[in-house]
Amino acid sequence: MNSNITAATAAPAADAVSHSFTLEPHDAQRLAALCGPLNAHLKQIEKRLNVTIHNRGAEFALSGDARTAGAAAQILQSLYAGLATEPELTADQVHLALQQSDVESAMVSKQSLDDITLIRTAKCTVRPRGANQQRYVKAVQSNDINFGIGPAGTGKTYLAVACAVEALLKDEIERILLVRPAVEAGEKLGFLPGDLSQKVDPYLRPLYDALWEMLGFDTVGKLIERNVIEVAPLAYMRGRTLNNAYVILDEAQNTTREQMKMFLTRIGFGSTAVITGDPSQIDLPRGQHSGLKHVMEVLDKVAGISFTYFQPKDVVRHPLVQRIVEAYDEYDARQPKSGGL
Repeated sequence: MNSNITAATAAPAADAVSHSFTLEPHDAQRLAALCGPLNAHLKQIEKRLNVTIHNRGAEFALSGDARTAGAAAQILQSLYAGLATEPELTADQVHLALQQSDVESAMVSKQSLDDITLIRTAKCTVRPRGANQQRYVKAVQSNDINFGIGPAGTGKTYLAVACAVEALLKDEIERILLVRPAVEAGEKLGFLPGDLSQKVDPYLRPLYDALWEMLGFDTVGKLIERNVIEVAPLAYMRGRTLNNAYVILDEAQNTTREQMKMFLTRIGFGSTAVITGDPSQIDLPRGQHSGLKHVMEVLDKVAGISFTYFQPKDVVRHPLVQRIVEAYDEYDARQPKSGGL
């Protein structure tokens, strides 16, 4: 297979370097899958990293900034290795691989990337994407109380559920609690049927989806029946002490200061708490202050508590999600400051 790719980018800078390597073992089908239809995957990498990729068969030559060219080479080698067991490569998979190629991640040594902690569950193995997700998982596994703060699509809640499932399967904990404040994102809960727990249930669907993916539908149902997995509104936590449990508080930006303090003081021996939220999506009534924004200041220096802050570049959903988040951030930054939440 011969191809000669020219990136639609500006001419290389004066400090540009060339990086050459050969993909082994030679496999025409894997090379075709790596390049993609009409070299779409190579063009996707070129555009994202501002590099130029030339290849003749399995021989590749990359030019661009030293760090980004090195990162592009590493991505191509990693994707090619993955094609030994995967029949094809999709644009989404390339996008996820590119999440590890920003300037910060490009500076992570190959050894550290090889030492990424994998989260093993019954149905799948979860691999943290990018330097921030790596730090987040290691923090969750090392601290009793952890905060994951940032925009939607950065894997905050999904990784927390994965860590909880792994801990349950290893018998490190006795149960998992999934908690959410009963605050509507512009809707009203009152019209929904059932008690408060049933009303909140639809809002916890992303947590259920993650559990089903990692444990299977039938297993999750049985664990819920036995109260090994419990789903509850935040209000139901008052007065409880949670020992030997993994507690995940999702959408924490919609807690009040009092609720956040109440939740954090429920944590008992042998328990791990993960609190996730996006301070830019607060749905509290006007005049109420977010407990998440408040706790970021109060507990910032407390030993044993970790804070991981995600940025739009960490988004691992559709590439447009990252651009949408960045556009909203830029718009908000242009608006005059007010005495809001």
